[in-house]
Amino acid sequence: ESLPHLPAPKDVVVYSYNFHSLLRWSPVKVDRGLVLYTVHFKTGAFKKWDEMNCTRITQTECAFSMSLKERRWTVVLRVRAELGQVTSNWVETDPFVAERNTTIGPPKVNSVNVSSNSVLISVTPPFRSEAGDVLEYHVSYWENATSTAKKETKTSNTLFKIENLKELTLYCFSIRVELSTYSDVPLLGLQTVPECHRTTVS
Repeated sequence: ESLPHLPAPKDVVVYSYNFHSLLRWSPVKVDRGLVLYTVHFKTGAFKKWDEMNCTRITQTECAFSMSLKERRWTVVLRVRAELGQVTSNWVETDPFVAERNTTIGPPKVNSVNVSSNSVLISVTPPFRSEAGDVLEYHVSYWENATSTAKKETKTSNTLFKIENLKELTLYCFSIRVELSTYSDVPLLGLQTVPECHRTTVS
């Protein structure tokens, strides 16, 4: 007797934020019974499918295991649905490389100190950096009255100053991180929400 066909998971996508990566998919709907999911992975170096820490799970997402923390590796994942003895076809992802495909969040602004002609800003990077990482902060700032005329400065320091500002003027700024590594293309992160501070009088 032929087994009934189980649909394969849809919308299979790797989500990656600050190098924390997970595989997500849409649930497979059946009339009765509990659908379980199994995830495998293979790397560019080893072409053999291996089990993830997600075998016969009920959730529709699977976090990357510690063994996949290498940011330069090319990883392909696959997932299938299972219901009793019946399994769906596997669905494979596109090759994923964290160093190219992760989304870098905004840096954290720790403190802002304002004087009459400068703003001193302290930030923390959005992720723990590794050997070979070069982080550069892109700082956009503008007078609130003329928000079209933005100026940009770059720095690799987590404590930096925006200088030559006018007294008693409201200035806004936004910061994003650029990560350069041994690999080809630098990654530009998301911007912080703009913050505005008024300079003092000298």
